[in-house]
Amino acid sequence: PTTGLHFQDIELLLGVLTRLRDDGNTLVVIEHNLDVIKTADWVIDLGPEGGGGGGEIIACGTPEHLAREPNSHTGRFLAPLLIRDSTPVPGRRSA
Repeated sequence: PTTGLHFQDIELLLGVLTRLRDDGNTLVVIEHNLDVIKTADWVIDLGPEGGGGGGEIIACGTPEHLAREPNSHTGRFLAPLLIRDSTPVPGRRSA
């Protein structure tokens, strides 16, 4: 849902999604923005590539789990963000 949004608008959207989750809702979000993915409680990584080269579940778990998964392209790019932002994400529940 963040394609084309300004960074401030993404922050507003994340706040809305967090409130919805905190109110007991289940959210399914399809996203490619790593700054959004790192805030998820649970991620399902499909791949390994796109189109005909994808469609398989490569990894699932917390963003931290994906970052340690050697077969996950998403995890490989997510890992540096998680290291850089090692402070807890506000509102993030542990798995």
